[in-house]
Amino acid sequence: MQPNSMMHQQMGYDRAITMFSPDGRLLQVEYAKKTVKQGSTSIGIVCKDGVMLIADKRVVDPLIIPESVEKVWEIDEHIATTAAGIISDARVLVERAQLAAQQNRLTYDSPIDTASIVKELCALKQITTQSGGLRPFGVSMLIGGVDKDGPKLYSTDPTGIYFQYKATVIGEGETDILEELHKKYKDDMTINEAVKLSVDLLKKFLDKDFSADRLDIVYIKKDEKKFTRMKADEIKKLK
Repeated sequence: MQPNSMMHQQMGYDRAITMFSPDGRLLQVEYAKKTVKQGSTSIGIVCKDGVMLIADKRVVDPLIIPESVEKVWEIDEHIATTAAGIISDARVLVERAQLAAQQNRLTYDSPIDTASIVKELCALKQITTQSGGLRPFGVSMLIGGVDKDGPKLYSTDPTGIYFQYKATVIGEGETDILEELHKKYKDDMTINEAVKLSVDLLKKFLDKDFSADRLDIVYIKKDEKKFTRMKADEIKKLK
């Protein structure tokens, strides 16, 4: 077969989300994963006193007001999420998660657990991988929360698969930062220690592009179960 014919055949398989390639791949899903790897970096860490999420807002235009850019969202007062990839896709998923959390409170008069939110979002993500006329959500998400049995952290990808982690990273620089997390993560870390570690890792990765204005940091303490966003002046003191 001529190279051009092979190329055209391959192109046919990546134009439809419902069509497997001859080697058993959904090419549109793989392209979505590549989009995630180009997204801004987000780190999540489970600590002995709660859970922490930090995201690079990637504010590169000096005319943008850094405080107006939000990369960590509140799902419920005890659950937060951040994303890497196409952020407009993430907002749709965040709104779905917020709705599920409020419905649970109205129906059962109790806060929803983190795993239920994760399963709700992953079910929606999975549907888009087998439905004609749709495309996969081009976003991976970290979802951290504090349940009755303690802090939890989950990572989801565009396929709808999810895993629970002690610490992980998504987006640009995932490989390098994850390698550092493997070396430096400790089970008895506090939120303050986790924030400092994450800032140091982002500072090392971003190098000369690093700025405290680029960081969005949220934590939820185990005893308070309350979504708390660090203020800009607090973040600058960490530098």
